Amino acid sequence: MDDEHRATDAFKNRCANAALTLESCVSYSIDRISLDEANEDRKDNTLDVWLREGPWKPDVVISLSNLHSVRPWSPGLGGSFIDEMSLVHLPKLPSPWPAEAVGRLDRSEDLPELVWLKITGPLEVDAVASIVTVYQAQSDDAASVLR
Repeated sequence: MDDEHRATDAFKNRCANAALTLESCVSYSIDRISLDEANEDRKDNTLDVWLREGPWKPDVVISLSNLHSVRPWSPGLGGSFIDEMSLVHLPKLPSPWPAEAVGRLDRSEDLPELVWLKITGPLEVDAVASIVTVYQAQSDDAASVLR
């Protein structure tokens, strides 16, 4: 069900804002990954990726929910550096997807707007979901100062 009060392009803008936040994280490493596949129909399935640079930079968590696709990775490779990272908005039909996303999923009128997270490095993450949230903590240095 669509929210009639939702701003036009709200999800597209959420994806763009998340992508802007992640641009500064390419020097980070993947600290850990959590995949919760509690529900077989993909409702409430969640992929969380924790990124860390060090105490002088804020930790970042990327949370994808209502997963439509997750390509497997080798578990246990925490601490893997990131070569490239992208977070791309995938619009509903009839709008086209970027060329590299074509064929990624079977598209239908029922498929909502999606977000595609791709991280490359020794550990690769490739996931498509209908909900994205990016959390950015204070750096340890900033958090150590009492306001």
